[in-house]
Amino acid sequence: MPPRHGGNLVWAAAIARCAPEELLDFSASLNPLGPPASVVAALHHGLGAIRDYPDPACTALVQALAATYALDPDTLLVGNGAAELLTWIGRDCAACSRVYLVTPYFQDYGRALRAFAASVATIPLDQVRHDVQALAAKLHPEDAVILNNPHNPTGHLWSRSAVQALVATGATVVVDEAFMDFLPPATSQTVLPYVKEYPNLIVLRSLTKFYSLAGLRLGYVVSQPERLRRWQQWRDPWSVNALALVAGVAALGDRPFQEQTWQWLAPAREALQRALDQIPTLRITSPSHGNFLLVTTEASVLPLQRYLLEHHRLLIRDCLSFPELGERYFRVAVRQPSDHEQLLRGLGQYFGVSISPSQLLNVKAE
Repeated sequence: MPPRHGGNLVWAAAIARCAPEELLDFSASLNPLGPPASVVAALHHGLGAIRDYPDPACTALVQALAATYALDPDTLLVGNGAAELLTWIGRDCAACSRVYLVTPYFQDYGRALRAFAASVATIPLDQVRHDVQALAAKLHPEDAVILNNPHNPTGHLWSRSAVQALVATGATVVVDEAFMDFLPPATSQTVLPYVKEYPNLIVLRSLTKFYSLAGLRLGYVVSQPERLRRWQQWRDPWSVNALALVAGVAALGDRPFQEQTWQWLAPAREALQRALDQIPTLRITSPSHGNFLLVTTEASVLPLQRYLLEHHRLLIRDCLSFPELGERYFRVAVRQPSDHEQLLRGLGQYFGVSISPSQLLNVKAE
């Protein structure tokens, strides 16, 4: 059985009969331009930090985040990846009467909520894709809702005003913005500025996807200081390691890398979608604002996934962990044109279709 999360290269390499580093990973939605050279240099320079205990308050990174996003440092809490912070979100939300999730949803939400016996209710994405009122009408101040924006795995993007309509109900609203950094500031729909105004708002963010630092585990949450002080009493004292803190500060300061990513993503995503559209048995489910595409096909993707591993050393993300989707969906990360060509060559051979590489020209980041 495939793993629940993307990026499990050890599992995939056993099937492909190669070393994990020989795989081309389309299953984890990480920035292919990273890690930034500035972060690698900072890590080399900061290796001496492993001798000492890390700063439990993550002071330097908190200050860097506060300066980058114009936030009060007291509203920030850094964690060992978003996964750790989701655990405390689950504990917090378990005290609510009901927690609403939009399906399909990232399964770590379910893990965190089940761990504290939260009462969960679901609402299909199609009911709230264009109008969140169907969800807002269900919410009461004693309820909670967890919403990821852009949505994983579809890439759907809700407007800032749509999310604000949920917050205005008085319910506890958790907005997972793990992929929001991939949108340029001019088009970002982040609700970070609303945290000061709404005590019922929690914004969860990741530093590992945009900057390709998944192995270091680094995320943060923005909410009211009183809530974060309560969470601090629940967690381990040194949950974020010293090198992750060094990497986070360096990454936030690398504006050229950020600009390069924003210039690369949209053309690369559109080119990959055009090429995938050449395969009659595949269909992109909806426009994506993330660095990934959700694809549906006419049959189970499990034989396809195994074929791509065994014959092309390519890993795609099946969607078995999204029960509402099942075996006929897969997700692929947006990568560089040369990577896309390898993926399309494998898909073309599997489905017996010739793919034109010209669809992928002129989108490589300089």
